Amino acid sequence: MSITFNKPPSVAFLTGQFTAENVIKKVTRSGDLSGVFHDIAAWQAIPSDTPIYEVEMLNSLQGEGELYVGMTHLHPGRVGNEFHMTRGHFHQRREQGEVYFGIRGSGLLLLQNEHRKAWLEHVSPGSVHIIPGDTAHRLINTGSEVLSALAVWPSIAGHDYGSLAQGFAARVVLQDGKIQAKEVQNG
Repeated sequence: MSITFNKPPSVAFLTGQFTAENVIKKVTRSGDLSGVFHDIAAWQAIPSDTPIYEVEMLNSLQGEGELYVGMTHLHPGRVGNEFHMTRGHFHQRREQGEVYFGIRGSGLLLLQNEHRKAWLEHVSPGSVHIIPGDTAHRLINTGSEVLSALAVWPSIAGHDYGSLAQGFAARVVLQDGKIQAKEVQNG
């Protein structure tokens, strides 16, 4: 019997970069985030091709029991008084959870259940975030460098952005020089 030795993908924990073949990369630009930021005039003032975040994923098998592994790199900055953030989503298969690991930078993970109850967790290098099923999630970069988070989730989970058409129940803003969470009724 011959046993082979395979070199698995790896991640550089200082930069959050994958070392692997067939890494799938997607850039989300300001123009892709219509309806995400509260201050529409400030959002429109940013060139639509400005990168807000990148997602890298390992090319993985899809199906029941399979997992995706991805890295989000969220740039620092603000739109009006709101910090840069990801679009955020529920999973199409609501019962599916996800795990985030803080790799570099600092920020917040905004979580919200289907009853619009929201809460925040601090994201920093080494932090571990277990996102339960039935929970929408969004990364927010409150720091001055790129916020990178490694994520692991079931490949069958899917993404549901439509259920958040009214937005999240909270917004994170810079007000009077302090990071504050503001509760909102509709987006």
